[in-house]
Amino acid sequence: MSQSNGREAGRGARQERHRGAVTLRRGAIPSSTADQRLLDSRGRSDWKTKDAWRALRILAEFVEGFDTLADVPSAVSVFGSARSAPDSAECQLAERLGGALARAGYAVITGGGPGVMEAANRGASEAGGLSVGLGIELPFEQGINDWVDLAIDFRYFFARKTMFVKYAQAFVVLPGGFGTMDELFEALTLVQTGKVTRFPVVLMGVAYWQGLLDWLRDTMAATGKIGPVDLDLICLTDDVNEAVRYIVASEAALSAEQEAVREEAVARTGADQQAAAVQAAEQPRDHD
Repeated sequence: MSQSNGREAGRGARQERHRGAVTLRRGAIPSSTADQRLLDSRGRSDWKTKDAWRALRILAEFVEGFDTLADVPSAVSVFGSARSAPDSAECQLAERLGGALARAGYAVITGGGPGVMEAANRGASEAGGLSVGLGIELPFEQGINDWVDLAIDFRYFFARKTMFVKYAQAFVVLPGGFGTMDELFEALTLVQTGKVTRFPVVLMGVAYWQGLLDWLRDTMAATGKIGPVDLDLICLTDDVNEAVRYIVASEAALSAEQEAVREEAVARTGADQQAAAVQAAEQPRDHD
């Protein structure tokens, strides 16, 4: 990957955290995050006084996310490690992927951070596509990368994760850590259980993911914890063009299925109306 064209120059190592519309720096940064304060049961004594207000803040995050992303075109959420070096294989792959998705007409949504996320955002931006970043308040936050065109900062992981799913037609998952695995398995669970309309999940980086897929097949599926068909929810590839073709084809197939369902519903309604009309015509009429 080529070096950034100076847009990140001057950012430096300044410690900074975003809390919604608020920016905190240096000594103003708290030692805990909003998620930590919400989920820490040791603060039980203040639940009645503080959690009601937190509920309003959580609602505000959903409203802000829905309102901001409502007009985003068809998009693909891309996940991967924030720790990957700019010249790593996965970052180079992510940059090519971002560009290919943009040229195929998709917006690219990432977590807005460095590493793989920045590479995917850069690829999309340089290809003329919409580059979206959904940031999160973390103890060692890096801030939104400079290749994001549309950014939202979230306090709460669950609000942010909803946006990743709601506004994406597909997930592409590159090498990453716990956060990447969390997003991957949440997506697979939502699709497997029918909580979301089926959408493609692509793993990129065969050498990185093959061991996991072997375990899913040889241990999880072999012992009946998942069905063999569940493995078909995942496409594994190193080829950017194959990944994009898979996403496009999956979206076209789903659209065709939905159109067939609509046509069947229309035909059924028409048949019911015709039968009702025939039945009404056959009824004896009352005479004065």
